[in-house]
Amino acid sequence: MAGTLEQAKAKIRDRLAAEKGGVFTEAQLLKILADNRDAWQLAKSLSGAKFIAFLVAKVGLRVVELRSERYRSMLRYAWGDYSPELMALSLRPRSYLSHGTAVFLHGLNDQLPKTNYANQEQSEKPSGGKLSQERITLAFSRHQRTSNYVYSMDRYRVVLLSGKQTAQLGVVPAKGTRGEDLLVTGIARTLVDIVVRPAYAGGVAQVLDAYRGAKGRVKAADIVRTLQKLDYVYPYHQAIGFLMERAGYKPEEWGRLRRLGTKFDFYLTHGMKNSTLDAKWRLFVPEGL
Repeated sequence: MAGTLEQAKAKIRDRLAAEKGGVFTEAQLLKILADNRDAWQLAKSLSGAKFIAFLVAKVGLRVVELRSERYRSMLRYAWGDYSPELMALSLRPRSYLSHGTAVFLHGLNDQLPKTNYANQEQSEKPSGGKLSQERITLAFSRHQRTSNYVYSMDRYRVVLLSGKQTAQLGVVPAKGTRGEDLLVTGIARTLVDIVVRPAYAGGVAQVLDAYRGAKGRVKAADIVRTLQKLDYVYPYHQAIGFLMERAGYKPEEWGRLRRLGTKFDFYLTHGMKNSTLDAKWRLFVPEGL
């Protein structure tokens, strides 16, 4: 004889509580029903919609609406003190955490961010063409574009990024603060990413702090190898080398970046109002950094 949802309530609660991170999509909840229907002695006629409605009304599962000013809202389901990082990853398939979120997860500075960055890579695109000083100066005289793909939930925000195709270079599995399984850029990849997009890490001062926090935890050879594989048009190695030197890395470490050359004047960030030139790295940096 089929049981009732009320009779299975304790078992359902235990199953939801066992999920590290406490984040569920509708598809995941339907799979839980399918996998446990017989064990919980639930009627074959019980629909997925009725099952989810019961979880929300009687078991304690919470509906989380992720709202955007530009895009349609999304619904997810949360159990207890859910993981905002896992929530960010749930929004798009094949995504991973990056930039400021990766800085936080690796403990590279003391920031407790309320914004999470989840990157889903684009399809392969042609390279950016030939580099010139005029092109660099024009590009970095303007503010850097940032993603408009932003969602808000409870007290958190999620910024969805569409990064270049890298075949998830330098992405590693990690455990979140609630024991949940996450995908995140490793330290070397993170240090490169936040130089390319410092706004996604809180700005250049926070980027410098992250470089200080990574000292002794990353090899310069891995940073160089990652940068070369990413194959950017702009000479980001000048900015990386400057930050490594300023953060107190050994000369033999930042020297690897120096050996890549300094053919152009470059910029630590976009749209600087007041800057000074570091002649050694041919790099314009904000005054007072």
